[in-house]
Amino acid sequence: MQTNFTLAQLADPDLQVAEKILRACVHCGFCTATCPTYVLLGDELDSPRGRIYLIKDMLENDRPASAKVAKHIDRCLSCLSCMTTCPSGVHYMHLVDQARIRIEETFQRPFLDRLMRWLLAAILPFPGRLRLALAAAMLAKPFAALFPDRIGAMLRLSRSPMPPAPVDEPQVFPAEGSRRMRVSLLNGCVQQVIEPAINEACVRLLTRLGCEVVIARGAGCCGGLVHHMGREDQALAQAKANIDSWLAIDKLDAIIVNTSGCGVTIKDYGHMLRTDPAWAGKAAKVSALAKDVTEVVATLGLPKGAPRDLKVAYHAACSLQHGQKIRTEPKTLLAQAGFTVLEPAEPHLCCGSAGTYNMLQPELAAALGQRKAASLAATGPDVVAAGNIGCLAQIGAHGWLPAVHTVELLDWATGGPKPSALAT
Repeated sequence: MQTNFTLAQLADPDLQVAEKILRACVHCGFCTATCPTYVLLGDELDSPRGRIYLIKDMLENDRPASAKVAKHIDRCLSCLSCMTTCPSGVHYMHLVDQARIRIEETFQRPFLDRLMRWLLAAILPFPGRLRLALAAAMLAKPFAALFPDRIGAMLRLSRSPMPPAPVDEPQVFPAEGSRRMRVSLLNGCVQQVIEPAINEACVRLLTRLGCEVVIARGAGCCGGLVHHMGREDQALAQAKANIDSWLAIDKLDAIIVNTSGCGVTIKDYGHMLRTDPAWAGKAAKVSALAKDVTEVVATLGLPKGAPRDLKVAYHAACSLQHGQKIRTEPKTLLAQAGFTVLEPAEPHLCCGSAGTYNMLQPELAAALGQRKAASLAATGPDVVAAGNIGCLAQIGAHGWLPAVHTVELLDWATGGPKPSALAT
């Protein structure tokens, strides 16, 4: 794609990145076939190619974001399926992230929209606040139909908060037998409030396989939730807090992430902080250490499990298959653990969770959630497995099958407790 940035504009390192990405695009349109919003709406502006044109026009002409730009960028899930499909290697993620920051800085949203986004940014990344908010939401949930669309969607997605789990406190879990690795586990924010069993299963599995697991003091939300809302100052502050917390740990072999959306963000810290001399090197080091839990378990080797009469429909989270390019490890590990692994039709399409998307774009998210739940159910499984808490919540909200984290099944197969979702 031809670009027309001035030399003065290209002095800006962010615009240098944007120009390189734009020049890689050859207008082929392959991305439209795998874009969830284009599949649903059929609007060119709701495809990656259409959004690229909107972003190009905004950046080249140094314009503030318009309502039209905000509408179509807001509809993007950042599922990154387009990046998997693109034959030209267009790094759409960095381009749309830059567009979101510009929208946040230059576009005046309606008051209620601003308020809702502020509330999400002020509550979701903080487990204590989220527990209180969910407790209040559960009182209002029976009346969700009486609330406006977005508030109603939030209430319908809400669930009873879980009390703080001991595993989420700063501490060290020793390896069973001889130590093979020293790792730190990201406990996350939303996950430890609504499904702490995932972190508990993760610690059990890793220590069983010879990992010493360190829960870092001061580590918290990865920053991804607000990063994808264009709130870059908050995202970078959360990233820096994590970087300092992890680099304070001696002889760390890996940073384990069991929420794949967080994994994409942490692996991108090096890019996010590349222009900050004080942080660029440290951020790059943390990004290099970050690993999805299935990457590490696959490297350590999983004991072969006895065959189980349990059919598992594997949902490939977009952030895992497209964002981190991890496609085979989870399925291979589940098969090694003794489960029958099933894959649904349209595995590349997003379930509609996408961080805060199912609260900010409830109609599109619901359509995608129903489509995904139906395709998973069509495989005839006993349970759905996925590697991202947002996907599990979304599939659970729009389907009827039990949905558990991949790590819960691997933990069970190697000596841990049966996941509570399967206990009934």
